[in-house]
Amino acid sequence: MDKCDEIIKWFDANNLAEKEEFEHKQKELEGVCDSIITKLYQAADAAPGGGMPNFGGAGGVPEGAPGAGGTGGSGGPTIEAVD
Repeated sequence: MDKCDEIIKWFDANNLAEKEEFEHKQKELEGVCDSIITKLYQAADAAPGGGMPNFGGAGGVPEGAPGAGGTGGSGGPTIEAVD
C-alpha cells in the first residue's frame, strides 16, 4: 500500500512527465505487485492441502456445475447444433 501511495503521489505531482517516466513508474509498481503475488502462491503451495484450488472444470467451474461444459452433468437439457 505504501508503494501505491508513493506512485499515486508521484503521478499527481508529475502530470507533465514524459511517457517513458510514467512507464518506468508503472514497471516499478508492477515489480512490487509481482513479488507479492509470487509470495502468495508460494505460501499457498506450502499450506496443508497444497496450492490454489483446482476445480477441474471449464473456466474454473467445478465439473458437473451449470456451465462447466464437462461430462459430469446432472442429466439436464443439452444444446445441439442446428443446421
